[in-house]
Amino acid sequence: MDDEVLQIPVFMQHMAATITKAAGMLDQNQMTAFFQEMLSAKKIYVAGAGRSGFIAKAFGLRLLHLGLDVYVVGETITPAFRSGDTLVVFSGSGETHSMVSISRTAKELGGKVCIITSSPDSKISKIADCLVNLGDLTGYYQKDKKSFEIRQLTGEYRSVSSAFAPLGTLFETLALVFSDAVISALMEEKKEEIGQMRARLTNVE
Repeated sequence: MDDEVLQIPVFMQHMAATITKAAGMLDQNQMTAFFQEMLSAKKIYVAGAGRSGFIAKAFGLRLLHLGLDVYVVGETITPAFRSGDTLVVFSGSGETHSMVSISRTAKELGGKVCIITSSPDSKISKIADCLVNLGDLTGYYQKDKKSFEIRQLTGEYRSVSSAFAPLGTLFETLALVFSDAVISALMEEKKEEIGQMRARLTNVE
C-alpha cells in the first residue's frame, strides 16, 4: 500500500505536465472563436453527460458569477432555448447520444453550438459552430470511436496506462482547467472585480 500511496504525487506531477503540454497545443483560432462567442451570446446554455456534466455546471456557475445569462440544460427551471442563444457542450467523445440530440435541437432552433472536446471529427464537432480541441494525449477517444459507448456501458475500456488518468479523466481535468482559464480571460475583458463576482454568490444556502 505504501508504494501505491507514494505514486499519488507522481501522478499529480504527470497530470500537471500533461496539462502544460496540452495548453501548448491549443489552436489560437479555436480559442478566439469560443471566447468571442461567450462575449456575444444572448443566453448561454451548458451541457455535458456524466463527469463532463459536472465540468459544464462548474463553467456555467462561473459565467453566472460574471453576470452572464447562463443556464444548465436539463434543469427544471431552465427556460426555452431560442434563436441567437448558444449551447456549450463538454464531451470528450463528441458522440454521446444525448449530447448529439441536444446539439442538433439547438441548431434546429436557430442557435449556435460550441463544443469542448477531444474528438474534432465527432458527430457534434461536425455540426458545431465553434470547437475547442483539447487533444487526446492518452489516445482514449481515438482507439475505437464506433464502439465508444458500448465500451463505456460494458466497462471494457482501458487508457494507454492502466493507472495514469484512466478513462476520460484527462479530458475532464483539461476541460476544467481550460474553462477556468476562459473565465479569467473574460474577467479581464469585462473588467470584473472579485468583489463584483462575490456579490453574485448564492446567499440562501
